Amino acid sequence: MSDIHDEVYGAEGGDRRADGAANERTFEALPPAHGRGFAQTWWGQAWLKALEDTALDSGQLKAGRRLARAGAVGAVSVRPGRITAVVQDRDGTPHRSDVLLQELSPEEWDRFLGMAIERAGHIAALLDRDMPPHLVEDSAAAGVELLPGIGDLEPECDCEAWDHCGHTAALCYQVARLLDQDPFVLLLMRGRGERELLDELHVRSLTHADAPQQCEDSQDAAPEGVSAEEAYADGAILPPLPGLPALPSEPGRPPTLDTETEPAQDLDVAAVEFLAAQAAVEAYRLLADALAPGHKRHTAEDELTACEDAVRLAAADPGPTVEARLATVSERGRSDLALAVQAWRYGGRAALRVLEEDWVLKEDSLARARAALEAAWDEGERPELQASRNRWTVVGTDVQLRHGHDGRWWPYRKERGRWTPAGPAAHDPATALAMASGSE
Repeated sequence: MSDIHDEVYGAEGGDRRADGAANERTFEALPPAHGRGFAQTWWGQAWLKALEDTALDSGQLKAGRRLARAGAVGAVSVRPGRITAVVQDRDGTPHRSDVLLQELSPEEWDRFLGMAIERAGHIAALLDRDMPPHLVEDSAAAGVELLPGIGDLEPECDCEAWDHCGHTAALCYQVARLLDQDPFVLLLMRGRGERELLDELHVRSLTHADAPQQCEDSQDAAPEGVSAEEAYADGAILPPLPGLPALPSEPGRPPTLDTETEPAQDLDVAAVEFLAAQAAVEAYRLLADALAPGHKRHTAEDELTACEDAVRLAAADPGPTVEARLATVSERGRSDLALAVQAWRYGGRAALRVLEEDWVLKEDSLARARAALEAAWDEGERPELQASRNRWTVVGTDVQLRHGHDGRWWPYRKERGRWTPAGPAAHDPATALAMASGSE
């Protein structure tokens, strides 16, 4: 494939802008994606929706998924307005495939950068390789569409297909995996690389901070100060609050109980120290969640019940004495507590509910679940599943999928006659089933 690789990427390995600055990123070929979804993040899923809403032939999409899952997509070149890769057919024939995406205009970039300067949290989220929904919403409000829509992903392939073919579809499915890892890939397609973008924001932030204040004696100068009533009526008048302190690198250490004073006769010092340490860990988790982008849009969870909290504590390996007490509090025996702990470690309260409860899906939830099962495998590849309430068992095996209230799929495997959690939840049932099958 060396000849076609040189044709696509050039003998030196990459295009550059006329000013010499790197204007391309090349990502090594990703490993095969057997039994897993291609997009785990919401923006990766939005990318695939643009592809699937645009393509006229669903058969070509299925062919693309097969090629991508088989690892037929080579190194992916990403540059403004275009992604490129060599995709091999099942018979090994290589094809140069490109997908084009309209770059943002200078005016659109100007509006985007101006919006970003006013909302520094957006850039902080991108640096954490996250793309919060409100970043896209604020960009759209400024007249800048970051994510592609119907018809925005234009295919070009040397197989001469006039619409999306299996090769360009495979490229898009593979790029969804790259977008999951780094949303700056999308911004590069839209015209600006990460370094260039951050440099421009830095310059703008300095200019914004050094902007000359309006002359006090100007006839158009605003009155000095406003009334408190007016300030509170219009929050935009108030100065911005200082930034939140950074999250510590690890939970704090609780006070030591190793003092010269003898503990009370009935006090289990080791148990108290364990509880204090776990309180610090839980406080750290709550703080990290509160500081995460988009936290204010999340619904507050109900407090854990005593039984749920006992499982949470048991998952921290408290030792046999405390574990025995927790088994009593949680109203479970040792073996049932061990099973609950295994579920908790895979997914907390949601995983525990899936372990201990079953329910009849409502009609709309059942329809979505069936649609997900139909789309997860290509025709003829789907295993035979027997449904019972929210549980689907693979006929003739000890493997099961359980559907959670949030629409995710949980892998289970029967061990010593008991259904046992086999991994974390997945949005794609094929991914969950692969985890359950792989635990053999």
